[in-house]
Amino acid sequence: MPPILSISGLSKTYASGFQALKSVDLEIDKGEIFALLGPNGAGKTTLISIVCGIVTPSTGEVTVDGHDIQTDFRAARSLIGLVPQELTTDSFESVWATVNFSRGLFGKPKDPAFVEKVLKDLSLWDKKDARILTLSGGMKRRVLIAKALAHEPRVLFLDEPTAGVDVELRRDMWELVRGLRETGVTIILTTHYIEEAEEMADRIGVISKGEIILVEDKAALMSKLGRKQLTIYLQDPLTAMPAGLAADHRLELAEDGGALTYTYDTQGERTGITRLLTDLGAAGIRFKDLQTRQSSLEDIFVDLVRERR
Repeated sequence: MPPILSISGLSKTYASGFQALKSVDLEIDKGEIFALLGPNGAGKTTLISIVCGIVTPSTGEVTVDGHDIQTDFRAARSLIGLVPQELTTDSFESVWATVNFSRGLFGKPKDPAFVEKVLKDLSLWDKKDARILTLSGGMKRRVLIAKALAHEPRVLFLDEPTAGVDVELRRDMWELVRGLRETGVTIILTTHYIEEAEEMADRIGVISKGEIILVEDKAALMSKLGRKQLTIYLQDPLTAMPAGLAADHRLELAEDGGALTYTYDTQGERTGITRLLTDLGAAGIRFKDLQTRQSSLEDIFVDLVRERR
């Protein structure tokens, strides 16, 4: 099955000389949730803006379901919904009016039943006659999503969709995104909340300084780059790490001397834990508890970006 979004050799250099994107290649499959991660200024919003026809690329091609975003703009753009990061809404309009207006902008015929379904799915139906000015920040963000869905797009961009939203509403939005994916909508989201990508994404892309440095299936990424840590809680605190143990094992001693942390590769044939515990016993170091921790997506992301600096 061909990708629904194909980006090839995409670069953007602004008049100031700043190069925001450097030859980006990326393909997004139909019906997947793709998370694009990167620090501020990495190029995430520029990339989205080019795909959505807001910014003109310096070089490269973008096609949406086979339609070129520059030579076949109307057809390509009609397939895309965009939820921007900023809460830009028509404050004095009602929710019903602004969502219907967004549908009309794309030449879609009036369909009150469809708009009603969108508003109900987003828990906005009881606010349909309310002026957007009177809504909370979380509700305004739901309105932005409703506007983006009004013309029935097949690709939905969510640029920091839960920024400034409380935890409960964030989880509601996660459920909404999963529901959209079930209807066949492809979701591309940028987020600062690593837990959001870890919770929802099928694949992860990492962008840094305008370059895509990694695209990987989420589970494979965490398996390939993940590490585990074994924390050994000691019966008697140590004042210093025994020289022999420090040389033979990747150990760190806690500041209070009450625990040792051992880091090991999840992909290695041997973890080295058995030998470590044997060596601890030989050194007369007794422990009272063990705890393991798998590295999170945030740990992996921070390490990847740090390597590129």
